[in-house]
Amino acid sequence: MSDGSCELIREMAYCSLERRGRMARDTAEAEAGMKGITFPAWHGKHYVTLAELLVRLGSFGLDLTWRVEFDEIVDPRCVEMERRSADAGMDTLTLLSLTTPFLQLIDAEARGFAGDELVLVLTEFDSSLWDVRAADERVLSELRHHYPGAKDL
Repeated sequence: MSDGSCELIREMAYCSLERRGRMARDTAEAEAGMKGITFPAWHGKHYVTLAELLVRLGSFGLDLTWRVEFDEIVDPRCVEMERRSADAGMDTLTLLSLTTPFLQLIDAEARGFAGDELVLVLTEFDSSLWDVRAADERVLSELRHHYPGAKDL
């Protein structure tokens, strides 16, 4: 996929996210201070799932509380994730249990919080791209290791 195509997909998805009010002012400000990477969701015939990304986070992601939102509900598990997100959020192991086995998402965002602080944002665009923003550069370095085609945002 060309860089131009990737950028168009990302811009369209962000417009959709903003129209639905998904990006609250406080999380948008926190996100602005984060560094990020982007990489294709497909590596050959392999689709990088949210569950795979959660596992790749290792100990960094284990104690986070997650809130997940979707533009398109593709599976009944998405409804359960949104329900739990509307309350206090869910821990990483709960989110992992809801995303396995294989769950391909379309325009979804998972926000990881350490206490009240947003520290990680995983955004999936059109089942084509993942953008990852993190407060800790070590998270991005680990993901670059696993997804060598990753580019800085």
